[in-house]
Amino acid sequence: MSKSVLDVRDVQKSFGAVTAARDISVTVPEGAVYSLIGSNGAGKTTFVNMVTGYIKPDSGTIRFGDRNIVGLAPRQITRMGIHRSFQIAQLCNELTVEENMLVADAIHAKTGASFLRRAHQPEARDRAMATLERFNIAEHRHRLVPELSGGVKKLLDIAMAMAGDTQIMMLDEPTSGVAADEKFPIMDLVMDALRSAGVTVIFVEHDMDIVTRYSERVLAFYDGRIIADDAPDEVLSDPEVQRYVTGAPA
Repeated sequence: MSKSVLDVRDVQKSFGAVTAARDISVTVPEGAVYSLIGSNGAGKTTFVNMVTGYIKPDSGTIRFGDRNIVGLAPRQITRMGIHRSFQIAQLCNELTVEENMLVADAIHAKTGASFLRRAHQPEARDRAMATLERFNIAEHRHRLVPELSGGVKKLLDIAMAMAGDTQIMMLDEPTSGVAADEKFPIMDLVMDALRSAGVTVIFVEHDMDIVTRYSERVLAFYDGRIIADDAPDEVLSDPEVQRYVTGAPA
């Protein structure tokens, strides 16, 4: 059995009278692929935000390896190896694809060198190109962001999140904003790139075709709780999941 890379225990979070996370406990093995499902407001994004440091839980522990990361800033957690992409791609429209990758490389670097300095370092450019090639978008390296399709923007956003030493990648709806005929090719590229790098993957998704095709395990959220935690077929056939999440038999 693979060792645990992420262990969340008894996590709670409330915003006023609204409980966004109640008694959340989950253990994620190294190299696993998990998906998070649930309606809007069910607690998926709160979970991601707590793991990545954007929200501090009211109680409970979140252990990354041997360290409890509750209370650490997002940048500290990122530099430890938990990276994320957002539902809306976080790109700089005034820069080219390669320049965006160099910015990501500079942000993840621990040397304190500026983007302008690192942009002229051959090793930084080599890393940027290697990542762009891994996601099959190196041919776009000289293009500005507004010239890119939705699928290429999504791939660039995830590629930028891979800069640095990535151990866990958290993806927020990786196929949102992507044309229907692009969603499987995009996910194939993303998953191949992440698996080849040995990265543990946790992704939020509403498309059950994506969930069943790419997940090894599914966490179903409802009302701030995890109501099912199992293999995709088992979760999607769970009566409570069908009632509160999918709305119909899987």
